[in-house]
Amino acid sequence: MADYCAGGPEERPAPAAATDEPFAECVLCREPTEYPESTKGITLCPVCEWQEAQRNACSG
Repeated sequence: MADYCAGGPEERPAPAAATDEPFAECVLCREPTEYPESTKGITLCPVCEWQEAQRNACSG
């Protein structure tokens, strides 16, 4: 099988477990994400994360 992920898996933090910390906003649509506010880097909601993955998979 062909390897479609030439760069390997992204290193992203795991989604937040049930904590009292508020969730971070998506940097694209401002909806809540699955990640706590303390997460560093770009945070995306599940919808924007999926759309971004589709764009990356099709750019070739």
